[in-house]
Amino acid sequence: MKHFIVPNPFLDLDESAFVAPENRVGQGILSGLKLAVKDLFHMQGLPTTAGNPTWLATHPIADKTASSVSQLLAHGAQFVGKTITDELAYSLNGQNIHYGTPENPLSPNRLPGGSSSGSAVAVSLGLADIGLGTDTGGSIRVPASYQGLFGLRPTHGVIAADNMVALAPSFDTVGWVCKSLNVMIKTTQVLLPKSAQTLTDKSAFKGILIADNLLQQAAHHDALQTCLQTWRDAGKLPTEDNIEIDTQTWQASATFRTLQGAEIRQEHSQWIDDVKPVFAPDVAGRFAWCDTLSEKEIEQANKQRTAFSECLCQQLENKVLMLPTTPGLAPLFSASDQELADYRNQLMDLTAIAGLAGLPQLHLPVCELDGAPCGLSLVGPKGSELALIDMAQYLLETQ
Repeated sequence: MKHFIVPNPFLDLDESAFVAPENRVGQGILSGLKLAVKDLFHMQGLPTTAGNPTWLATHPIADKTASSVSQLLAHGAQFVGKTITDELAYSLNGQNIHYGTPENPLSPNRLPGGSSSGSAVAVSLGLADIGLGTDTGGSIRVPASYQGLFGLRPTHGVIAADNMVALAPSFDTVGWVCKSLNVMIKTTQVLLPKSAQTLTDKSAFKGILIADNLLQQAAHHDALQTCLQTWRDAGKLPTEDNIEIDTQTWQASATFRTLQGAEIRQEHSQWIDDVKPVFAPDVAGRFAWCDTLSEKEIEQANKQRTAFSECLCQQLENKVLMLPTTPGLAPLFSASDQELADYRNQLMDLTAIAGLAGLPQLHLPVCELDGAPCGLSLVGPKGSELALIDMAQYLLETQ
């Protein structure tokens, strides 16, 4: 097992604490592929820090391995290390004041994106082929966008989230980043239950919806339009329609943050009150904000979520939605706290769309702005992960 020390993307692990479970090594379609695991997943015999040393000090070494990790290992993936995460995964920046911030290899002056920061950086650097992480509010999609990777947030609930540190269970998903669609599809075939693979190829989609208003708001809208035009010229978008998703009217970001905050409070408030861990100021502020939420706010947010989800799923039936993954490039390290907070709200207006409705979303690294990566996402109906990947392969044949 390789050892990497902070501030590299892998945590320094004590080999004496490592106990290899029987299924640590297998043979299958992932043989020869290296696996990096976000340090929220429990692995037998290894510590789980959840990005915070107080969490590590107050929790025992794992005696079980998350089933998602076991499946990847059983199909031949080679485990190379556990990776840094934002504290308890409650951030999208990719920063960690305790273990260091993994450097974005493509844009060293910009944030790597989180909270699956280490897994994404490991793949970006070629230290791993599969970066296993989690996505609650964008923690796979955001670092994938910032680092020019493919990133998949699957349908909520189709992959078991056992033996791992939860954040907000009704939004938490197991996700992964890869450099190639070939590795992406192999990983998806291993992790996705056969019963959940309801749409398996692009022919299942009867139309394409383009969230034109959201594309126009993105800083990289010109690059996105060029990309779309390339696909149009190649005859790849024959059944294209525009759709307006008014995230302001729907209050997508606020609704998501309220419901996420309520669940986070339920998951972690007792532990925080008991041990009083040290968090980064922005993370500490968000945990404190969770305690201010009223039952009325939560009830209203639940109603808003239901209405939004029903509306979106009805429009998206047997169709694929195209929208920007992020508002633009990764923020600079020099961005002020207020700039980061404002950007986070814009960002979550986009990531909340699939999150609120529990839909699968695949990020495609199809464009750049000022030399830094950004891109486009495909969102599909529940169970359409393989169809989204097939659609991506079809679109990218022209590039």
